[in-house]
Amino acid sequence: MIEDLFFIEKQAYRESLMHRLDARVKIILAFAVIIAIVAVPYSIMVYTVGATFFLFFLILWAVSKLPLSVYGKRLVAIVPIWGIIILFQIFFKNKYYTDYHVLYTLPLGISIYTESVEFASILAVKFLISISFIILLSSTTKMQDLLQGASRLGLPAEIALALGMMIRYLFVFGYIFRKVNETLKTKCFDAFDRHLPYRYRLRQLGYTIGTMFIRSYEQGERVYTSMLCRGYGRESHLFITKKPLRGFEWAFLIISLTFIIAVPVTIWLTALRFF
Repeated sequence: MIEDLFFIEKQAYRESLMHRLDARVKIILAFAVIIAIVAVPYSIMVYTVGATFFLFFLILWAVSKLPLSVYGKRLVAIVPIWGIIILFQIFFKNKYYTDYHVLYTLPLGISIYTESVEFASILAVKFLISISFIILLSSTTKMQDLLQGASRLGLPAEIALALGMMIRYLFVFGYIFRKVNETLKTKCFDAFDRHLPYRYRLRQLGYTIGTMFIRSYEQGERVYTSMLCRGYGRESHLFITKKPLRGFEWAFLIISLTFIIAVPVTIWLTALRFF
Protein backbone atom coordinates (compact mmCIF):
# COMPACT_ATOMS: atom_id res chain seq x y z
CA MET A 1 0.00 0.00 0.00
CA ILE A 2 2.88 2.37 0.80
CA GLU A 3 4.46 1.66 -2.57
CA ASP A 4 1.11 2.38 -4.22
CA LEU A 5 1.17 5.82 -2.57
CA PHE A 6 4.53 6.61 -4.18
CA PHE A 7 3.31 5.16 -7.49
CA ILE A 8 0.24 7.43 -7.53
CA GLU A 9 2.30 10.52 -6.74
CA LYS A 10 4.85 9.55 -9.39
CA GLN A 11 2.14 9.53 -12.08
CA ALA A 12 1.13 13.07 -11.06
CA TYR A 13 4.62 14.32 -12.02
CA ARG A 14 4.20 13.39 -15.68
CA GLU A 15 3.91 16.05 -18.36
CA SER A 16 0.67 16.53 -20.29
CA LEU A 17 -2.11 19.02 -20.89
CA MET A 18 -4.19 17.47 -18.08
CA HIS A 19 -1.26 17.60 -15.68
CA ARG A 20 -0.68 21.29 -16.44
CA LEU A 21 -4.31 22.24 -15.78
CA ASP A 22 -4.89 24.16 -12.57
CA ALA A 23 -5.93 21.89 -9.70
CA ARG A 24 -9.10 23.95 -9.13
CA VAL A 25 -10.34 23.13 -12.62
CA LYS A 26 -9.84 19.39 -12.09
CA ILE A 27 -11.40 19.44 -8.63
CA ILE A 28 -14.52 21.26 -9.89
CA LEU A 29 -14.70 18.95 -12.91
CA ALA A 30 -14.52 15.79 -10.75
CA PHE A 31 -17.11 17.03 -8.26
CA ALA A 32 -19.43 18.18 -11.06
CA VAL A 33 -19.41 14.75 -12.71
CA ILE A 34 -19.97 12.97 -9.39
CA ILE A 35 -22.88 15.25 -8.48
CA ALA A 36 -24.38 14.89 -11.97
CA ILE A 37 -24.22 11.07 -12.07
CA VAL A 38 -25.50 10.74 -8.50
CA ALA A 39 -28.38 13.12 -9.24
CA VAL A 40 -29.60 11.00 -12.17
CA PRO A 41 -32.70 9.02 -11.06
CA TYR A 42 -32.39 5.28 -10.56
CA SER A 43 -33.63 4.29 -14.01
CA ILE A 44 -32.19 2.82 -17.20
CA MET A 45 -31.25 6.33 -18.38
CA VAL A 46 -28.25 6.00 -16.07
CA TYR A 47 -26.70 3.64 -18.63
CA THR A 48 -26.76 6.29 -21.37
CA VAL A 49 -25.53 9.08 -19.10
CA GLY A 50 -22.85 6.80 -17.67
CA ALA A 51 -21.65 5.71 -21.11
CA THR A 52 -21.38 9.37 -22.23
CA PHE A 53 -19.50 10.39 -19.09
CA PHE A 54 -17.18 7.38 -19.40
CA LEU A 55 -16.38 8.34 -22.99
CA PHE A 56 -15.60 11.85 -21.72
CA PHE A 57 -13.34 10.30 -19.08
CA LEU A 58 -11.50 8.19 -21.68
CA ILE A 59 -10.84 11.30 -23.78
CA LEU A 60 -9.41 13.15 -20.77
CA TRP A 61 -7.37 10.07 -19.81
CA ALA A 62 -5.94 9.91 -23.33
CA VAL A 63 -5.02 13.61 -23.10
CA SER A 64 -3.20 12.88 -19.81
CA LYS A 65 -0.94 10.39 -21.69
CA LEU A 66 -1.22 7.90 -18.82
CA PRO A 67 -1.34 4.20 -19.73
CA LEU A 68 -4.68 2.45 -19.25
CA SER A 69 -2.90 -0.09 -17.04
CA VAL A 70 -2.54 2.61 -14.37
CA TYR A 71 -6.29 3.16 -14.38
CA GLY A 72 -6.95 -0.58 -14.41
CA LYS A 73 -4.69 -1.31 -11.43
CA ARG A 74 -6.21 1.45 -9.32
CA LEU A 75 -9.75 0.48 -10.27
CA VAL A 76 -9.14 -3.18 -9.39
CA ALA A 77 -7.64 -2.14 -6.05
CA ILE A 78 -10.90 -0.38 -5.15
CA VAL A 79 -13.25 -3.13 -6.41
CA PRO A 80 -13.29 -5.15 -3.13
CA ILE A 81 -14.61 -2.08 -1.28
CA TRP A 82 -17.54 -1.09 -3.52
CA GLY A 83 -17.95 -4.42 -5.32
CA ILE A 84 -19.19 -6.18 -2.17
CA ILE A 85 -21.72 -3.40 -1.51
CA ILE A 86 -23.11 -3.71 -5.05
CA LEU A 87 -23.12 -7.53 -4.97
CA PHE A 88 -25.33 -7.67 -1.88
CA GLN A 89 -27.92 -5.41 -3.51
CA ILE A 90 -29.19 -8.30 -5.66
CA PHE A 91 -30.52 -10.08 -2.57
CA PHE A 92 -32.58 -7.20 -1.15
CA LYS A 93 -35.62 -5.21 -2.14
CA ASN A 94 -35.28 -1.44 -2.31
CA LYS A 95 -37.62 1.55 -2.40
CA TYR A 96 -37.09 2.30 -6.09
CA TYR A 97 -39.32 -0.56 -7.27
CA THR A 98 -42.84 -1.58 -6.30
CA ASP A 99 -43.09 -5.01 -7.96
CA TYR A 100 -40.41 -7.67 -7.68
CA HIS A 101 -39.88 -10.83 -9.72
CA VAL A 102 -37.72 -13.69 -8.51
CA LEU A 103 -34.90 -14.37 -10.94
CA TYR A 104 -33.25 -17.22 -9.05
CA THR A 105 -33.82 -18.94 -5.72
CA LEU A 106 -30.88 -20.04 -3.57
CA PRO A 107 -30.86 -22.40 -0.59
CA LEU A 108 -32.00 -21.13 2.84
CA GLY A 109 -34.79 -19.14 1.22
CA ILE A 110 -32.52 -16.52 -0.36
CA SER A 111 -33.87 -15.05 -3.59
CA ILE A 112 -32.29 -12.95 -6.32
CA TYR A 113 -34.70 -10.44 -7.82
CA THR A 114 -34.66 -9.12 -11.39
CA GLU A 115 -35.29 -5.56 -10.22
CA SER A 116 -32.54 -5.83 -7.61
CA VAL A 117 -30.06 -6.95 -10.28
CA GLU A 118 -31.05 -3.93 -12.37
CA PHE A 119 -30.62 -1.66 -9.35
CA ALA A 120 -27.18 -3.16 -8.63
CA SER A 121 -26.08 -2.55 -12.24
CA ILE A 122 -27.28 1.08 -12.05
CA LEU A 123 -25.40 1.51 -8.78
CA ALA A 124 -22.29 -0.02 -10.40
CA VAL A 125 -22.44 2.56 -13.21
CA LYS A 126 -22.67 5.40 -10.69
CA PHE A 127 -19.74 4.00 -8.70
CA LEU A 128 -17.64 3.43 -11.83
CA ILE A 129 -18.06 6.97 -13.15
CA SER A 130 -17.44 8.59 -9.76
CA ILE A 131 -14.34 6.51 -9.02
CA SER A 132 -12.95 6.98 -12.55
CA PHE A 133 -12.94 10.77 -12.26
CA ILE A 134 -11.43 10.58 -8.77
CA ILE A 135 -8.64 8.41 -10.22
CA LEU A 136 -8.16 10.93 -13.03
CA LEU A 137 -7.94 13.79 -10.51
CA SER A 138 -5.45 12.06 -8.22
CA SER A 139 -3.35 10.66 -11.09
CA THR A 140 -2.84 14.04 -12.78
CA THR A 141 -2.55 16.33 -9.74
CA LYS A 142 0.17 16.39 -7.11
CA MET A 143 -1.01 16.16 -3.52
CA GLN A 144 0.41 19.58 -2.68
CA ASP A 145 -1.33 21.08 -5.72
CA LEU A 146 -4.59 19.45 -4.64
CA LEU A 147 -4.22 21.04 -1.22
CA GLN A 148 -3.45 24.46 -2.67
CA GLY A 149 -6.29 24.18 -5.18
CA ALA A 150 -8.78 23.26 -2.46
CA SER A 151 -7.54 26.17 -0.33
CA ARG A 152 -8.04 28.61 -3.20
CA LEU A 153 -11.58 27.26 -3.59
CA GLY A 154 -12.38 28.11 0.01
CA LEU A 155 -11.15 25.20 2.13
CA PRO A 156 -10.81 26.48 5.74
CA ALA A 157 -7.22 27.30 6.71
CA GLU A 158 -7.33 24.96 9.75
CA ILE A 159 -8.35 21.98 7.60
CA ALA A 160 -5.75 22.90 4.96
CA LEU A 161 -3.03 22.98 7.63
CA ALA A 162 -4.11 19.62 9.06
CA LEU A 163 -4.20 18.02 5.59
CA GLY A 164 -0.81 19.53 4.78
CA MET A 165 0.65 17.95 7.92
CA MET A 166 -0.95 14.62 7.06
CA ILE A 167 0.52 14.65 3.54
CA ARG A 168 3.93 15.56 4.92
CA TYR A 169 4.00 12.78 7.53
CA LEU A 170 2.42 10.23 5.21
CA PHE A 171 5.44 10.38 2.94
CA VAL A 172 7.82 10.48 5.92
CA PHE A 173 6.23 7.24 7.11
CA GLY A 174 6.53 5.86 3.58
CA TYR A 175 10.27 6.59 3.40
CA ILE A 176 10.82 4.93 6.77
CA PHE A 177 8.85 1.90 5.59
CA ARG A 178 11.11 1.68 2.55
CA LYS A 179 14.26 1.78 4.69
CA VAL A 180 12.99 -0.90 7.07
CA ASN A 181 11.83 -3.07 4.17
CA GLU A 182 15.21 -2.78 2.43
CA THR A 183 16.93 -3.76 5.69
CA LEU A 184 14.78 -6.90 5.94
CA LYS A 185 15.58 -7.81 2.33
CA THR A 186 19.33 -7.47 2.91
CA LYS A 187 18.95 -9.95 5.77
CA CYS A 188 17.03 -12.31 3.46
CA PHE A 189 13.94 -12.21 5.67
CA ASP A 190 10.66 -13.03 3.97
CA ALA A 191 7.49 -13.02 6.05
CA PHE A 192 5.88 -15.50 3.62
CA ASP A 193 8.78 -17.98 3.66
CA ARG A 194 7.26 -21.19 5.04
CA HIS A 195 10.69 -22.64 5.76
CA LEU A 196 10.99 -20.22 8.69
CA PRO A 197 9.12 -20.98 11.94
CA TYR A 198 5.75 -19.25 12.13
CA ARG A 199 6.36 -17.76 15.58
CA TYR A 200 9.73 -16.39 14.45
CA ARG A 201 8.17 -14.67 11.43
CA LEU A 202 5.39 -13.26 13.58
CA ARG A 203 7.86 -11.95 16.14
CA GLN A 204 10.04 -10.30 13.49
CA LEU A 205 7.02 -8.64 11.91
CA GLY A 206 6.04 -7.30 15.33
CA TYR A 207 9.54 -5.88 15.80
CA THR A 208 9.40 -4.36 12.31
CA ILE A 209 6.04 -2.65 12.85
CA GLY A 210 7.19 -1.34 16.23
CA THR A 211 10.43 -0.03 14.73
CA MET A 212 8.53 1.79 11.99
CA PHE A 213 6.25 3.56 14.45
CA ILE A 214 9.13 4.49 16.76
CA ARG A 215 11.19 5.90 13.87
CA SER A 216 8.17 7.75 12.52
CA TYR A 217 7.50 9.22 15.96
CA GLU A 218 11.12 10.32 16.37
CA GLN A 219 11.18 11.86 12.89
CA GLY A 220 7.91 13.61 13.62
CA GLU A 221 9.32 15.06 16.84
CA ARG A 222 12.37 16.38 14.99
CA VAL A 223 10.20 17.97 12.29
CA TYR A 224 7.86 19.51 14.88
CA THR A 225 10.81 20.97 16.83
CA SER A 226 12.16 22.47 13.62
CA MET A 227 8.75 24.00 12.92
CA LEU A 228 8.63 25.57 16.38
CA CYS A 229 12.08 27.06 15.82
CA ARG A 230 10.78 28.67 12.62
CA GLY A 231 7.84 30.34 14.35
CA TYR A 232 5.08 27.74 14.06
CA GLY A 233 2.25 28.27 16.55
CA ARG A 234 -1.48 27.98 17.16
CA GLU A 235 -2.30 30.81 14.75
CA SER A 236 -0.06 29.53 11.97
CA HIS A 237 -1.60 28.72 8.57
CA LEU A 238 -0.33 27.60 5.21
CA PHE A 239 0.48 30.52 2.94
CA ILE A 240 -1.32 30.10 -0.37
CA THR A 241 -0.52 32.65 -3.07
CA LYS A 242 -3.24 33.97 -5.36
CA LYS A 243 -3.21 32.40 -8.80
CA PRO A 244 -5.76 33.47 -11.44
CA LEU A 245 -6.95 30.92 -13.96
CA ARG A 246 -5.68 31.28 -17.50
CA GLY A 247 -8.02 31.89 -20.42
CA PHE A 248 -7.68 28.32 -21.68
CA GLU A 249 -8.52 26.95 -18.23
CA TRP A 250 -11.63 29.12 -18.00
CA ALA A 251 -12.74 27.97 -21.45
CA PHE A 252 -12.11 24.30 -20.65
CA LEU A 253 -13.97 24.59 -17.34
CA ILE A 254 -17.02 26.34 -18.85
CA ILE A 255 -17.27 23.91 -21.78
CA SER A 256 -16.87 20.89 -19.49
CA LEU A 257 -19.48 22.09 -17.00
CA THR A 258 -21.91 22.87 -19.83
CA PHE A 259 -21.38 19.37 -21.23
CA ILE A 260 -21.80 17.72 -17.81
CA ILE A 261 -25.08 19.56 -17.19
CA ALA A 262 -26.41 19.19 -20.73
CA VAL A 263 -25.92 15.41 -21.02
CA PRO A 264 -28.27 14.22 -18.23
CA VAL A 265 -30.81 16.99 -18.91
CA THR A 266 -30.96 16.15 -22.63
CA ILE A 267 -31.27 12.42 -22.02
CA TRP A 268 -33.97 12.99 -19.37
CA LEU A 269 -36.00 15.25 -21.70
CA THR A 270 -35.63 12.71 -24.52
CA ALA A 271 -36.84 9.92 -22.23
CA LEU A 272 -39.90 11.97 -21.24
CA ARG A 273 -40.66 12.64 -24.88
CA PHE A 274 -40.71 8.99 -25.92
CA PHE A 275 -42.10 7.40 -22.76
